[in-house]
Amino acid sequence: MTELICITCPKGCHLKVDEANDYKVTGNGCPRGVDYGRKELVNPTRVITSTVKIEGGSYRRLPVKTSSDIPKGKIHDVMEEINKVTVQSPVHVGDVVIKDVLGLGVDIVSAKNM
Repeated sequence: MTELICITCPKGCHLKVDEANDYKVTGNGCPRGVDYGRKELVNPTRVITSTVKIEGGSYRRLPVKTSSDIPKGKIHDVMEEINKVTVQSPVHVGDVVIKDVLGLGVDIVSAKNM
């Protein structure tokens, strides 16, 4: 039995996930807790937020994020790709900075107009 705190909303339900019983989740206050508890043990994912270099902007770094969650084990590899990038101003929120990073089906997008 694994205990987790659900992060899908501010309530922070204390979940118990029973791996021996088909990842049965208890302690959730809503259905999202069930999904989170199972996913966290079977295939944990995360959204990455970071920055890339920008030329011609009002600042030297542009905030970026993944357009969706990625496998937790790929965070380091994705960060290496993000750190290689320099973009040119102007950039708008949602502009794709890296398309389909590492073939994961997830883009790195701008999180700010600059």
